[in-house]
Order: sequence, then structure tokens, then C-alpha cells
Amino acid sequence: MSILTRPVFEINLPAVLQNYQELQKLAPHSIAAAVVKDDAYGLGAAKIADYLYRHASCRHFFVAHGVEGAKVRAVAPEAAIYVLQGMGEDSLPLFEQHKLTPVISCLEQFRYWQNHPIAGIKPVIHIETGLNRLGFRENDIKELSAEERGGFSLVMSHLACADEKGHFMNAHQLSEFQRLRNRYFPGLPGSLSASDGVFLGEEFQFDMVRLGAAMYGINTAPYRQNIMKPVVKLTAPVLQLADLPEGDFVGYSATYRANSPRRLAIVSIGYGDGLPRSLSNVGKVYFAKDGYRGEGRVLGRVSMDNLIVDVTDVKPIEVGNMAILLDEKYTLDDMGRDAGTIAYEVVSRLGKNPRFERRYKE
Repeated sequence: MSILTRPVFEINLPAVLQNYQELQKLAPHSIAAAVVKDDAYGLGAAKIADYLYRHASCRHFFVAHGVEGAKVRAVAPEAAIYVLQGMGEDSLPLFEQHKLTPVISCLEQFRYWQNHPIAGIKPVIHIETGLNRLGFRENDIKELSAEERGGFSLVMSHLACADEKGHFMNAHQLSEFQRLRNRYFPGLPGSLSASDGVFLGEEFQFDMVRLGAAMYGINTAPYRQNIMKPVVKLTAPVLQLADLPEGDFVGYSATYRANSPRRLAIVSIGYGDGLPRSLSNVGKVYFAKDGYRGEGRVLGRVSMDNLIVDVTDVKPIEVGNMAILLDEKYTLDDMGRDAGTIAYEVVSRLGKNPRFERRYKE
């Protein structure tokens, strides 16, 4: 009998590579940039960037902050590294030392850039086309001279509803992007689409696509079957098995009461590990051995460190067996659905947990 206590988080690097290459095929005329912000959605930006740099010849990466860009530069010495949140006095030394490219979203950032230019770097301009988040509005673009507008290396924007193929916003933002680019940045390379936009077709792809969530196995085009390979597997050991008498309650706040005798497995993972607490009384846990796959259900509240799982109808299991929280059959998208959130949030929260035993498959 094995006595184990820590969850195990596995990241399949060849699957990331395969997803990247599959997305490249969908946008063959565009540069395929890899989005490794938020520590590659929690999967490890240095590991992901290094693998894509070596095995896919990826030479364009997007991060959110300069401190992230510095980590990517260590494994991608010849790459262009774009920083989505821009450059400020809190990050200027990183931009100068690591030759990072700021994505500039407003006049104030642009004036700061003019006072602190970096030799050999031409910034990216981010323009607003309908998301109403970061980005130059047209009135601000008009404040730039023709010479200033010509000093950028790329013009980009971001789609709001690309995961819904027929949404009116897609056509609206495409039209706005084309209009603003043609009027103010003629001839400048463009980038409109992240992963979900790639699936909308060639007219949305322009000169560069920014590949993030789909590369990590998430279905960013839910109107079609997911063609991406699963990238993560999460398992956690059974710490204890116990019988639950009929009528007894389970967990904090006693939100579950047994209407018949049940068999419980206490599994070593909880919201302190990033598991959504909203999986209380609805989450699923799987057990697999020798071709058999049994499903247990989370009973009661998700605790900080533990789940209480009903394994009454699961073939006999033992303390030390590994419960499956995520794999190729129960994916990030499935957990996101059951938790009432999105796969992006699930993987970002789980991926940052320092308590996991993290394993990379290469």
C-alpha cells in the first residue's frame, strides 16, 4: 500500500507543441505567436516558451508584464517578446535589459515611451475596436502625428466575442480594425485574433495570430468539436476511506445528508490548491485501473485541503489510490462548466499552486 499526500499536476509539453502546430495550419499565412502570460496560464512560462522555441522555432511571445518577459528572455534569446500591459517606471529596467517590446495602449504610455525609447525596439500600438478595455480610441490616435504612427512595428486589437462564431461583434470589430488600420496605419502589420479568432477564418487572421488558451487544450471555439489535445492531468491521493451511516451529514455547514449508507473517500485536494469551491456537491472525481473507470461525486463543501467523495458505486479502492480530477476524458472545459466558470480561470488557479508535485512530460 502506498501512503501519498500530495496532488500531482502533469503538463504534457508535446501536446502543447502539437496544438501550436495545429493552430499554425489553420492560419498558414500568419506569424504564430505564443501567449505565455500568467506563467503560461499557470503551466510554466519558461518551460512552455523553451519547448516551443526549441521544437517549433517559435520566435514571437506575448506576456502581460515586463517581469514575465524577463523570464521568457532567458529561454528565448532571439525572440520578440511583447508586453501587453505596456512599459512604465516600475518595469523600465527590465525592458532595457531584456530588450522587451511594449504594447502601448494610450497616449500617456506613448509619451512615456518617447522619453525612454529602447534602441532596436519598435513598440506595438493597441487600438480599441469594441471590447472597450485597453486600447487607443480614435480620438487619441488622431493626436499622433503621421511620423509617430509610422514608428510602430504592429497594430493590434482584441476580439470580444470570437468564441461565438455568429456574434455580430465579430463582423463589427473586423470592420473597425480594417478601417482604423487602413486610415491611420497603412502598410503596418496587423494582429486581431487570439486563439478563438483563428477559428473564424482567414479574414480575421492578418499578419499575426496570438495563440494562448487553445494551445493549452482549452476549447476556444465551443460551437465546434475541440480539435486540441488535452495538456494537463491532475490527480490526488485518497487519504482515508470511511463509511457514512444513513442520516449523517457531510462537511462544513452540513450541506449534504445521506439518504442511505454511503462509502466515502477523503481526497487530498481542495480550494487551497486552486480547486473551485463551487464544485461543492456537484464536482466529479474519477478512479481508473486496468481499463475500469469509475465516477465518484463530491459530497458537501469543498474544504481548503480535502474533498469528500462518494465512492459507494466505485469498484474497491484503497488508501493511496490516485483520484483523477482532470484528464483527457474530464477536461478543463468540463470542470469549468461544472464549476460555473471558464476553463481559463480553472487552469490559471490550479497552475499556480506550489503544493502540487509538478511533472512535465517531454
